[in-house]
Amino acid sequence: MQLSPAIILATLCIVLQLLNSSSAPVNTNRHVSNSHWLPAVATWYGSANGDGSDGGACGYGTLVDVKPLHARVGAVNPILFKNGEGCGACYKVRCLDRSICSRRAVTVIITDECPGCSKTNTHFDLSGAAFGRLAISGESGPLRNRGLIPVIYRRTACKYRGKNIAFHVNEGSTDFWLSLLVEFEDGEGDIGSMHIRQAGASEWLEMKHVWGANWCIVRGPLKGPFSIKLTTLSAGKTLSATDVVPRNWAPKATYTSRLNFSPVL
Repeated sequence: MQLSPAIILATLCIVLQLLNSSSAPVNTNRHVSNSHWLPAVATWYGSANGDGSDGGACGYGTLVDVKPLHARVGAVNPILFKNGEGCGACYKVRCLDRSICSRRAVTVIITDECPGCSKTNTHFDLSGAAFGRLAISGESGPLRNRGLIPVIYRRTACKYRGKNIAFHVNEGSTDFWLSLLVEFEDGEGDIGSMHIRQAGASEWLEMKHVWGANWCIVRGPLKGPFSIKLTTLSAGKTLSATDVVPRNWAPKATYTSRLNFSPVL
């Protein structure tokens, strides 16, 4: 019997709650370096001018096929994926061969993990469209034909113009098990912790990171509307969206807040 993604997600969430007694180490990295270019390699996947992954290990689903993620997505190796906590982070990537490469960097958003990429050296596996934009005009095809190329990269602020942070309620969520996917986070783009507050309550309840950009809580019955507090992974910035998930929330629905982080690192 094949289990549905909702059942698998719920099971992972319950296991994480049971392991709650073993506290995760607190992230002490409170600085995001955005000034220095670092060495890496890049490959591409999918069709030559395609968007790259269909969904991906971060759980963004069909969001990767439409703007603002459309054709800007990338998969990375474990160094930058960080067991899913690197999902949503943005990077500038530039190739080095001036005979074929543009001096303009391409901005990519981490939406997937590359299981076949190097485990020890930083590796970007870009959509065909993003990889092609590394080349000067007319040289996209020849650059793709090279397969693997040396590049440099640096962290950059995510900027989703006209978008505020949104929360997608994952399929299978109930009053006793709630799972949320975070979307369109400006600035650092990554999430280090997430808390939820029920209607009429003062206590913030910790949610558990399950996989990708998905977080969950097993407790109940949970009563909306829910306020959500996010803390970024890299610099520990905090934002609270009051009553963003309504009392009559529904699985598979997306609820958009009225705020976002500042689009800077």
